[in-house]
Amino acid sequence: MSSPEAIASADNDRMLLAVLSMSVFFVGASEFMLSAMLNPLSVAFGADSVSIAWLISSYAFAYAVAAPFLGYLSDRINRGRLLLIALLSFAIDGVGIALSPTLGIAIALRIFGGLASAIIIPVSFALISDVVPRERHASAMGTVMLGMTFGVAFGPAIAGLLTGWVGWRAPFLLMSVGCIVAFLIGTAALPKRHSTAVMCETHGFRWLRNPSVTRPLLAKGLWNGTGVSAFLLSGEVLRQRYQLDVAHVGMSVTTFGIGLAIGNLSAGNLRRLTGSEERSLTVVTSLLFASVGAFYLVSLPVIGALLCLAAWGAALGAGAPSATTVLAERSGHDKGVVLATAETLNNVVILSVVPIASMMLSTGTIAMATAVFAAGLGIGVALTLYDALSAFSRNQMDTPRP
Repeated sequence: MSSPEAIASADNDRMLLAVLSMSVFFVGASEFMLSAMLNPLSVAFGADSVSIAWLISSYAFAYAVAAPFLGYLSDRINRGRLLLIALLSFAIDGVGIALSPTLGIAIALRIFGGLASAIIIPVSFALISDVVPRERHASAMGTVMLGMTFGVAFGPAIAGLLTGWVGWRAPFLLMSVGCIVAFLIGTAALPKRHSTAVMCETHGFRWLRNPSVTRPLLAKGLWNGTGVSAFLLSGEVLRQRYQLDVAHVGMSVTTFGIGLAIGNLSAGNLRRLTGSEERSLTVVTSLLFASVGAFYLVSLPVIGALLCLAAWGAALGAGAPSATTVLAERSGHDKGVVLATAETLNNVVILSVVPIASMMLSTGTIAMATAVFAAGLGIGVALTLYDALSAFSRNQMDTPRP
């Protein structure tokens, strides 16, 4: 029978995961909801679409540049308090954008929001590694990533409905209210769960010389970033190949999102089935490579293409929690900066691959675009396999002989 202490610990873990899931949900929703609001924002600020696009670019740029440095900071102060500060900042940012008199002020506030997001995402996963039992890391991270998945999937739809019903300010205000709710719940859950890291135990950026960290870090950036890039361009392939209209192309988002959610939820079970995160990563990255290749190179019926997208989403959904678990475990007290750098690397790959592949797709050369994806995925899969073999060898050496 469970002891009162065990029950209390389980309740605290559930509250912690609820706070973290809510936090990353609002980050994901806020990042992707602008895709449904570009025209209303153009009208509101009296600007063209190119100028409005800076609301997206400024956020992404601030996130990518600041993440490693803010992750470095999170290794030196209380992560729970830092997350609470970021949530409150994100709430203030949403209210500020809703009240912005000019586009320039709104863009400056989006930069501020990007800085807050650069804290929320890596710190959320670092907190899981700090306080959740090791055997539950992959499952817990999958649960929290499910919050991000829901934000990405439903954020644009929620924003579109609210913009149509109430106005363009409503989605930003809703994000602010949600972050305040997460902040209030977090004040009860987070301070009890984490203590400040000891300065002498952190190593700054010395982990860059540790191949057991840099290898899976680079691998995740390549297969995850390339996988997301390939998905961002999948709608154009569906349109060209099957002559689908915008509404039908939207099915790809739904199918991919369903697969992503299934992958998030199955990460823990896959880890238990394969025996380790490293082994599960070899399975999901191989599935990712196969599904992306089949989608782009094989003339499948529409249902076959959608099944590829579902498998593709499931691979990314299960792979991201496992890879994050590996990075958090191996980086020790430097997990904040390592996980933040992983986010930056993922964005750098996306910003590099998407323009090149989209240029090739615009000329109708799907095979050349596929070659770009295959290069990124292939190197990522190869590094993942090599890392799994290295981890197996280390475990064999560490196992005492009878």
